[in-house]
Parts: sequence; structure tokens; C-alpha cells
Amino acid sequence: NEIGTLIACIILGLSCAVGVPGNLFVVWVILRTIKTQSATTVLILHLAISDLIVLVTLPLWIYSLADAWVFGLPFCKLSVYIVYCSMYASVFLIMAMSVERLIAVVYPFRMQRWQQKKGVFHTILLIIWTFSLLLGIPIILVQEMDNFDGKLQCTVHNYTSDHQEVAYLFLETCMGFLIPFSVLFVCYVYIGKRIRQMTYKTKRKSGMLIASVVVAFFVCWFPHHLFNLISIASVLLLAEVSETGVYIAGALAFISSSINPLLYAFAARKFRSSIRLTKMTKLFDQLTQSTRDDGMRELSDVVTQTVAAVLLESDTFVKS
Repeated sequence: NEIGTLIACIILGLSCAVGVPGNLFVVWVILRTIKTQSATTVLILHLAISDLIVLVTLPLWIYSLADAWVFGLPFCKLSVYIVYCSMYASVFLIMAMSVERLIAVVYPFRMQRWQQKKGVFHTILLIIWTFSLLLGIPIILVQEMDNFDGKLQCTVHNYTSDHQEVAYLFLETCMGFLIPFSVLFVCYVYIGKRIRQMTYKTKRKSGMLIASVVVAFFVCWFPHHLFNLISIASVLLLAEVSETGVYIAGALAFISSSINPLLYAFAARKFRSSIRLTKMTKLFDQLTQSTRDDGMRELSDVVTQTVAAVLLESDTFVKS
């Protein structure tokens, strides 16, 4: 248990040290240097804000694991609620990014028209955040503190029955993992098919960037939801679950809030500039320009096909 706690503290410390400045940098770049923001950059902005919200709680968790939870039950419930709301918001935002990429790849001109209707996109963001806040409420009801070796810890879920525990864990894993990643899988199957037919490098690169964010989120959150499923099985089979595994899996989930800025920096490395700010700005500018240019390409293709069809019909009519 002590080894698991030490590993968890190290993971949380590194996540905080990397994630807070990294996500602050992403927010600053998008808000201050990107004049025209696309749907993708706005979703990246909200994802960075969601990650920042959860990362600011990490010092509390590190102190708690190293010593004890001394901040009281209300703050315990609030801190856990923030973490779970961030989990839901992040996966829904990533799902929205993937759906947006699917539409941009398959129907780029329609995406360009929808982006001009800002009210629609703002409504989608409002729904994502509202739904995330609502899904996080059950954790407030079951989160409690307990005494471990004479020290209080904010790591206990107090269920009223086995049925409630199974229902809660199943709801969390379905809404926070299984359903979103089923949608993501379908999106990227279609995106992959479409991209193989394309020659537009910008669209291909933007698709790969979003795919890397999806994979990172999957890798970081899969252990947590795997232990949820193991916990469900343990309740049904009256078995025990490893506390060390739960601690480490929970800590790994926080990495997802700190890794995205590193992915953006890696994607931006190809731009020629000695200043990281300039590289990151060019990356987000390219994401915006990609959707706009692809819309114009689709319009050009439609016009070309229409003219070709008219000429073909005219030629057939003349010959007849």
C-alpha cells in the first residue's frame, strides 16, 4: 500500500508540474494569438480549461496521500466532484472534436456553414458542460472520508447497497468511457476510409492530432474504468479488489489532463521557428485554415462536377 501511495504521489506531482503550465500556455496562445478560431481550436481551448480545473486540485491529493485529508468532508466532496466533472467534460469534448473532424473530412463545406452559425456551436458546448456537471452529482452523494491507519483519507465511496454500487460504477464507466469510445471508434473508421482517398495534408495532419488526443485519453483512463468493471465483478462474486491497483489507476487518469499540451508541442515541432509560441500559433492557425480551405475545395469540386455534367448533357444533346 505504501509503494502504491508513493507511485501515485510521483505520478500526480509530475502531472501537476507538466500539466498546469502546459495547459495555461495552450489557453493563452488560443485566446491571445489566434484571431479566427475554428471549431477544433475552440474545443481544444475548452479541453485545456477542463484539464486546468482538475489539475489545480492535485496539490490537495498529493498532500492527502502523503499525510492525511485535513480539509473536511465538504471540500472532499467538492474536490472529487471537480475531478469527475472534468473526466466527463474531457471525454465529451474529445468526442465532439472527433465528430467535428468526421464532418470536416466527409462534408467540409457543411462544416464551414455550421461554423458561421456560432449559436449552434455555443449550444453544443453548453450541453457538454451541463451534462458533465449533472453526471458528476452522484459522486457527491456517495463520497465519504474514512480512517486508514489513524489518518483520514478522502478516498471512500459509501454505497447504501451492492445494487447501488454496481449501478453507479456501471453508469460511470458507460457514460465516461464505453459509449463515448464507441462513438469515437465509428468516427475514426469513417475518417480513416476517407483520409486514404485524400491528398490534402492539412486535413490528414489535423485528423492525426485529434486521434493522438483520443488515444492518450483512452490509455490514461482505461485502467480506472477497468478497475470499475473489476469492482463490479468483485461485488457480484464477493471478492476483494487491490487498493494499490486502484490508487495507481486513479493517479494515471490525471496524466490525461497534462499530456495534451505535449501532444500539441510534438505536432507543432515541424514548423520552422525557434520560438515555441510561434510554432504553437502556426499549429492552431493551420487547424483553422484547414477547415476553411477544405470547404472551398468541396465547393470547387461541386462546381466542377456540375459544369462537367452540364457539358456532358449538352454534348449528348448535340450529337443526338
